[in-house]
Amino acid sequence: MALSPLRLVYSLTPADRRLYPKEIGFSSVSMAYSLSASKLQTYHRCAFSYYVRYERKVNTNQFFGTAALGTAIHQTLAQAHRDWHYQEPLPALDWFLSCWSAQAQDLSPTQVEEGRQLLGFYYDRFIASQVSLHRPLAVEGRIQASLQVENLEFSLTGRYDRLDYAEDGLELIDYKTTKEVKLSHPEEMDLQIGLYYLALEQVYHQTLRGMSLLYLRTGERVRYEATPEHQERVQQVIADLAWKLRHETEWEPQPGSHCDRCAYGRYCAAVSESPVPLPEGCAAGRGNLQLVLSF
Repeated sequence: MALSPLRLVYSLTPADRRLYPKEIGFSSVSMAYSLSASKLQTYHRCAFSYYVRYERKVNTNQFFGTAALGTAIHQTLAQAHRDWHYQEPLPALDWFLSCWSAQAQDLSPTQVEEGRQLLGFYYDRFIASQVSLHRPLAVEGRIQASLQVENLEFSLTGRYDRLDYAEDGLELIDYKTTKEVKLSHPEEMDLQIGLYYLALEQVYHQTLRGMSLLYLRTGERVRYEATPEHQERVQQVIADLAWKLRHETEWEPQPGSHCDRCAYGRYCAAVSESPVPLPEGCAAGRGNLQLVLSF
C-alpha cells in the first residue's frame, strides 16, 4: 500500500533560522509570504524601499483617506452588474440609479449629484453602446494563489472590480474615478498583469486575455493585452525577491525619479548624505517561517 508523504510543520523565528544550515537535510523550507501587485511594484521600483516598508515595517506620517464617493461608485457598479436579472438585453439607466440610491445614503447632496452624473456617463459610454450585457464571472473579488520559489512559499493576493468572460479566456475590469487618466509605468503595469495572469490561471484554470481600465470621468477605456510573457516576467521578479529573502542579502536602493515622492528618503544613503538609522522597535525581519519536513 502506498503511503502519502508525512509533512511536519515547525515555526522558526528569524533568529532561529540562523541555527539551521542548509546541510541539515530537510527537503524543503517554506513560508506563506504574502505578495500583492503593489508590493511587487514597490520591490521592482526600489528594493531598499521595499525592505523598509514591508520587512522592517516602518510607518510613515503619510495618510491616504478613503474617498467616500469613489467607494460608493465602486459598490454601486458591483451591485448593478451582480444583481441585474439578465432576462433582457440591457438594463435601463434607472437600474444603475436605483443601486446608487442604496449606496449613497451617507454622502453629501453634492456627492450624490456628482455620483449620478458619473453613473450616467458610465451608462452612456460603456452600457448603452452594447448589444447586450453579460453576467460577469465575479465582482469586487479577491483572489489568492500560491507559488514556490527558492524553497519559499508565496501567497499571491489581489483584488479586482469585475471579472468578465472573454471569447477565449478572462478579462479584468478596473474602475477609475480619478479626474485625469494617469497610467502606471509600463513595467509596473506588466507586473500587475503578470500576477493576475498567474493567479487567475491557478484559481479558474482559464487564461487572462486582457485588463481594461475604465475611467468614469473621461469615458476612456485603456486596455492592456495579457500574454504568457507577463507571467514569466512576474516569476522572474518573485525569484529575485525570493533569493534576497532566502539569503538575507543587502537591499540596495535604486535611485530614480520616484525618490522625490518616497517616504523613506531620510533612511536612504542614495538620497540623504547622512541617513538616519531605522527607528528602534521596528520589525527586525520577517514573521515566522514554516519549516516543512517531507518523508
